[in-house]
Amino acid sequence: MGLTPFLERPWPVLLGSGLLMLVLLYWRETAERGSLRLTALLAVAGLVALSLKEMLITLGYGHGATLFAEIVRVLLGMLYLRLCGLTLFRLLLPLLRYRPLRIAEDMALLLAYVGWGMVRLREGGLDLSQLVTTSAVITAVIAFSMQDTLGNILSGIALQADQSLRLGQWVKAGEYSGRVSQIGWRSTQLETRSGETVVIPNGWLMKNSFIVLGRQVGELAVWRRNIALDLDARLVPARIVAITEQALQDASIPGVARQPPPSTVLMGLQDGVAHYVTRYWLSNFQADDLTDSQVRAHLIAALGRNDIATVAPRQFGMQTLHVRQSGQLAPEELQKRLRALANVALFSSLSAAEREQLARELAFAAFESGDVITRQGAVAHWLYILITGEVAVWRDYGQDGGVLLGTLPAGEIFGEMGLMTGAPRMATIVASSYCECYRLDRDSFQHILAARPELAESISRVLHARQQANSQRLNASATPGNGHGELLGRIRHFFRLD
Repeated sequence: MGLTPFLERPWPVLLGSGLLMLVLLYWRETAERGSLRLTALLAVAGLVALSLKEMLITLGYGHGATLFAEIVRVLLGMLYLRLCGLTLFRLLLPLLRYRPLRIAEDMALLLAYVGWGMVRLREGGLDLSQLVTTSAVITAVIAFSMQDTLGNILSGIALQADQSLRLGQWVKAGEYSGRVSQIGWRSTQLETRSGETVVIPNGWLMKNSFIVLGRQVGELAVWRRNIALDLDARLVPARIVAITEQALQDASIPGVARQPPPSTVLMGLQDGVAHYVTRYWLSNFQADDLTDSQVRAHLIAALGRNDIATVAPRQFGMQTLHVRQSGQLAPEELQKRLRALANVALFSSLSAAEREQLARELAFAAFESGDVITRQGAVAHWLYILITGEVAVWRDYGQDGGVLLGTLPAGEIFGEMGLMTGAPRMATIVASSYCECYRLDRDSFQHILAARPELAESISRVLHARQQANSQRLNASATPGNGHGELLGRIRHFFRLD
């Protein structure tokens, strides 16, 4: 007997292998689970329908039962072929590190369905040669009447064959821009940043130009964005270029690529206005407008810290807005600065008149989240009073061994050693949120110490105590700071009080 009876009835083999493929696909292809459930439901319905054939024959519906059973067999065969195709293209070929085009999978399944249909027709006694002769005429009629649809189908095959488009790419096609979510036989679908789905006929894509955003070969996909700035033409261009480029290089902005670095160019001059464009490279195409907004905010903050603002609209007359106007403070602003100085222990020994003099010398400085306020190792002779926001204190910021030492809330100061002794920065200070500060430089403090040199003694004691407290709070393993006497000597030498 052997296997002959088993092979003569192949349904157990087909059913078992189909069930195995269904389980494997359901486990690995999570995106296809909905269609796989429908496949299983149709297969069960087909098997139940076949079991009713004998009952229909008994009831006198012999011819109808045979036709019904044949239709069910064709359906079950197509379901089985679909499972075979999915297993081959989704499971087996990827194991061999070969990923064919999706349209190749569809064409293979289509040919398999046609072949299976011809096999069933041949077994039903139909002469296939007559069918081929008849179908040639039918095909010509169909091709003429559906030329647009066929053009879209052939265009879809061409787009996938030469990989002009790939899933996940960002594309601008006409007035639409979005990520390629599907490339089908007839059309390509784009998901826009507004949450819309745009369906574009493949024939249109073949006949027209479209733009694939970002570099595509051998590099991370990035897209150059341009931010326009209109500034006073009397400003030195080299200074504008340096300020804007450094602002973006120092800042940590999500979606802004480090390479290529940002750049600023002077595009033209007209009516006393200099037209600059700052260019950066976007790595997250989904957030183009949001990232543009963040870049603008960083640029405006950097220009504001340097007393530079954009030119007012032409309809209001041409003028340049300056953030700081020395000696001209509103009473409310002066009181705000005096309150900020009153909370700084370093200036507790100053008189009311000296504190007011110092308040008028403060410079307002705003920083966006991610801006580097001071960098470790830099020599900067000024102090910051943080009035709004929070900053992070880093050692070796941006390097592999970088360590977050702690955070400073509003009301704290930093950079006091640079102001009083000229020492290089011991850590990098980065804005954790939007921050507003007052900045005090050495020249502004020079006049007060020159008039009252004895202030150096009390300031050095406060500075020494603060240095010790910072060493313990930010890093318990830090080496002790300078002694009081040494600090006093450095302050007197730095301010030329000797």
